[in-house]
Amino acid sequence: MFTAMPTAELKTSDLVTALKAAAEPTRLRILLLLAGGELNVKDLTLVLGQSQPRISRHLKLLFEAGLIERFREGSWVYFHISDRQPGGRLALRLVADVDPFEAAVRLDRERADALKREREASAQAFFEKHAADWDRIRTLHVAEREVEAAMREAMGSGPFRFLLDLGTGTGRTLELFSDRFERGLGIDVNQAMLAYARAKLNTDGCTRAQVRHGDIYALSIADRQADAIVMHQILHFLSDPSLAIREAARVLAPGGKLLIVDFAPHELEFLRTEEAHERLGFSHDQISGWLKDAGLVPRMVRDLTRKPGGSEDILTVTLWLAERPGDFKGNTNRDAAATGTLEEAR
Repeated sequence: MFTAMPTAELKTSDLVTALKAAAEPTRLRILLLLAGGELNVKDLTLVLGQSQPRISRHLKLLFEAGLIERFREGSWVYFHISDRQPGGRLALRLVADVDPFEAAVRLDRERADALKREREASAQAFFEKHAADWDRIRTLHVAEREVEAAMREAMGSGPFRFLLDLGTGTGRTLELFSDRFERGLGIDVNQAMLAYARAKLNTDGCTRAQVRHGDIYALSIADRQADAIVMHQILHFLSDPSLAIREAARVLAPGGKLLIVDFAPHELEFLRTEEAHERLGFSHDQISGWLKDAGLVPRMVRDLTRKPGGSEDILTVTLWLAERPGDFKGNTNRDAAATGTLEEAR
């Protein structure tokens, strides 16, 4: 469970409404469960042993009081506590004071953990089914270890108070930077991938990171909260990459860093037809223009390509680093993130 961010204060009437909504045993139990991750109505009925209409009524009251948020994925509606709204931050403060060893609280947590383990098993099967596709794409560009080394170099040593990974997938980026952040949060739209990422992070002991379902175009995060944001191989799946960059810029703190990793322009049409790529790469000027339009300052662009002599179907991986104007309290690693273009032939 994470500590809530500093907040704008609630109006007296809104505070009273929120406290009334939370001041009921079942609703407080729901808040405790949602503080650990998003759940749907079916999940909550199984954990709490209550009827669907009653759980739905409790969720409606919590939502109307601004304590929780909801999002739809297909036919399911999921709920979670968000630190974007003052009510969500109030909810996090309330549940932080509850004794985690209280019998009812512990039992709820155990049941919720059992549900998550079931999802993780399904997610593992999903991952194994699709891993071959991802491995095939990896063979088309420079080795992943070189990309990751370049990412760590570009971001600098930090430390970062809050690192946000947009389009987290398996949560690999959170693992990659786990030694450099105090709090990490991964956002993705795919529940199966999120379940896999949770299991992987738990197995690897990455206790300061969490993943959450979310809309990359409308993040449930307050303005200027993250001092480091990574968008690794996600823009080419989006119909409106510029909007995603503007939303990332909204939540980036003054002096914070945004790292984008994606493909340079290419002509591999099968990635569009078979792998759901919306865009066949991005030029330096295209991404830099979107960064500037979002109010960010481009600091570096770097191309990673394979050595000549291999397959003709070779993708260039490009890293773009940008910064939000402002005094950054930390190591900005200006040498690694020098302004200009640094192109490498691997």
